[in-house]
Amino acid sequence: MKRDLLFAAIILTSGACAKKAAEEKPQAVVSAQVAPVATAHFTESVDAVGTVSPRAGHIASLAAPSPTRVAKVFVSFGAHVKAGDPLVEFEQPAFDAAAKGADASLAAAEKSQERTQRLADAGVVPRKDADAAAAELGVARLNAVTAKRARELSTLRSPIDGVVTRLAAVLGASADPSQVMVEISDPSTLDAIMVLSPTDAARVKIGDQVALHAGAAASGAAIASGRVADISAAVDTTSRGVPTRVEIANGTGALRIGLTVFGRIAIAEHDKAIVVPLEALVPTGEGFKVFVVDEKGIAEGRPVKIGGRTDRGAWIIDGLKAGENIVTQGAYGVDDSTKVETGSPASDAKEGKPAAKGEKEEKSAAPSKKP
Repeated sequence: MKRDLLFAAIILTSGACAKKAAEEKPQAVVSAQVAPVATAHFTESVDAVGTVSPRAGHIASLAAPSPTRVAKVFVSFGAHVKAGDPLVEFEQPAFDAAAKGADASLAAAEKSQERTQRLADAGVVPRKDADAAAAELGVARLNAVTAKRARELSTLRSPIDGVVTRLAAVLGASADPSQVMVEISDPSTLDAIMVLSPTDAARVKIGDQVALHAGAAASGAAIASGRVADISAAVDTTSRGVPTRVEIANGTGALRIGLTVFGRIAIAEHDKAIVVPLEALVPTGEGFKVFVVDEKGIAEGRPVKIGGRTDRGAWIIDGLKAGENIVTQGAYGVDDSTKVETGSPASDAKEGKPAAKGEKEEKSAAPSKKP
């Protein structure tokens, strides 16, 4: 009996000591920056990467009119040209001979048609012979026009003012009508072909404003701007994205054809939106959370829903209210029920704040270094 009572007393004493130790366990304290949640104007946007290209109707691709060889090359890649300037000349003898032969055939067909028509009117030959002669005359005229046009195209000339953006002509090399010899583009009228995901493409509409940055990310200020002009109704089989054409309105002088650009498409404007710094977001398994600090300085993790983000902040559409205090910097070092202090002894000393009582006693006990 005495042994049982002694054992029970030991258990009660151990439990009381454990409870007291738990109560006396110091609370975790971290230093972080805390600020109240504020509302601000937020522009909801969709980001995409694309390439600068000449606009349709402002680019010309030229080829040889028939199989031939390159005789002269007047331009180089990147050269600025005016409408009518010669670009590439092909060997002329074959085109000259074809044009003279077609003219001779046309002259003979005209005389034959006149004679046959006169005889048919006189009843000497059947009317069908006159009709056949008229058909042969039509073929001869078509051949003459084709040969004349081929001789004109034997020297390729620029149809527009622009820049040589492609040049495949090599002196003495063969040329074929299916092979593009030279390409001219107007650098003052450009588009940006952006590739959007099908989900983002459904949120974008024609007329939305776009800010363009050089490269594959938004770094620094935008170098050009434009508007969404076309959204493809089909998904590209290679990229599995939706091609979207942006008409560039301003800043074409800072762009080059073929340049990779980052586009930020503004799809909606929101007033009095709850915006928090990106540093305040802590990723979780399913999304993000922020740490809300109460009046006692105790942090509590709270899941939030993000409606959009920029390079500086995120738009919170659920989980926070304006005026609540949250950890804006140092959130990765905070846990639930952690006490958050907004300053440190080092920063307090720099700002001239009085040190704590313990710090005063330590400083007074330290020996003076002065002689």
